[in-house]
Amino acid sequence: MSLTETQHDRTTPSDPAGAVRTWLEENWDPDLTVAQWWEKLGLAGWSSPLLPVEAYGLGLSRADSVAVMREIGAFGALGPPSGLGLLLAAPTIATHGTQEQIDLYVRDIVTGQQAWCQLFSEPGAGSDLAGLSTRAERDGDEWIINGQKVWTSLGQTADMGMLIARTNVDVPKHKGISWMAIDMHQPEVDIRPLYEMTGHAMFNEVFLTDARVPVDAVIGDVNNGWAATNTTLQAERAGLGSGGSGGAAGGMPGTIAGQLDRRAGDLVRPSDPNKKAPRAKATRPNRSVLFDFAKTAGKINDPHVRQDLMRLHTMNIIGGLNAQRLKAMRQQGNDIPGMANISKLQMSDMVRLTRDLGLGIVGANGMLHAYTDAQRESLNEAIGNPLLGMVTGPALYAQAPPIYGGTDQIQRNIIGERVLGLPKEPNQDKVLPFSELPKNV
Repeated sequence: MSLTETQHDRTTPSDPAGAVRTWLEENWDPDLTVAQWWEKLGLAGWSSPLLPVEAYGLGLSRADSVAVMREIGAFGALGPPSGLGLLLAAPTIATHGTQEQIDLYVRDIVTGQQAWCQLFSEPGAGSDLAGLSTRAERDGDEWIINGQKVWTSLGQTADMGMLIARTNVDVPKHKGISWMAIDMHQPEVDIRPLYEMTGHAMFNEVFLTDARVPVDAVIGDVNNGWAATNTTLQAERAGLGSGGSGGAAGGMPGTIAGQLDRRAGDLVRPSDPNKKAPRAKATRPNRSVLFDFAKTAGKINDPHVRQDLMRLHTMNIIGGLNAQRLKAMRQQGNDIPGMANISKLQMSDMVRLTRDLGLGIVGANGMLHAYTDAQRESLNEAIGNPLLGMVTGPALYAQAPPIYGGTDQIQRNIIGERVLGLPKEPNQDKVLPFSELPKNV
């Protein structure tokens, strides 16, 4: 389905928060199904207002988009679909895809009809992503895909995948890659969970054995997928650094999660529809949960705890100020090179500090963690602190953010080389064909 005439005529609102509030007053109905509500939200441009108008968005800045999400959350309406479709696939397809591809893929993303996963990393191509070896070979109107991917977030609930595969081995490695949209339902796609030390299995490994992708599912030109890949990675880093959805709680999209037929109002907590959302102010962040933990544990006057609480508060302030700086620059038609990478690094620092501070506050109890409901009941009875998991869970997970979305080392390399102009390490990967480069074993 193509964009309607109304969508073509839609313009970027001058007061996004006020515009979405008015729209919600006229359209929010908790008795709609999730699918019906998301269709209204998505086709009106509010699912991902960051996207351009021609791609089911409103062309807003990231800061204004976060403000819109806060407004939706404060209103008490169901927020847009969660997941990697809105965060990564839609911006990439909007940037590099044709209008036909935007109508085919992005429409189903903003309306929650399809969930997406990211098929980028491989066992031998993580930090050196361009060294991937998954092959795509042309067979008439299709590409035949063979290879293995790893660290695939939410692959078990995905309808579609963002796949990068090698379509030419006789050119330098960055030039022989193509970005494709792959159907995850086909039997040739084998998804296996990877259990983390948190007890969860958010990530998966995916085996592709003669999987098929239509030739018209290549986003951007064949063998020019590195450009689309960088758009995806930039969206990932910017999204991770921006702090998520801004308070609009959405459900899980797609055909596997099973939420499309549910009542939309059942997925949100009751809220006062006349209550205005709090304005995003860099100087007034929400109080950290760790502050309350420190008071309860009697450690609020500990100088080391106080120092780290203020460090965490300061990092939040800096993140907000950076977002405002970036918004102001973009309103003038400029940019701040490397800001997405800086935000990603800052997020890594914050999760590590949160981990260390939380464990320092709870003390020896931080070595205890429950993985099941039965374990949680036993642990709560033993220590009398049912909120311990709010510290130990994030502490176990804190090792992941500095790795996913591009490791901290990769972010520093990008800032050094692309922003500061520092020389790259000498290598031949820009000139030698991929087939002649040494491979990881």
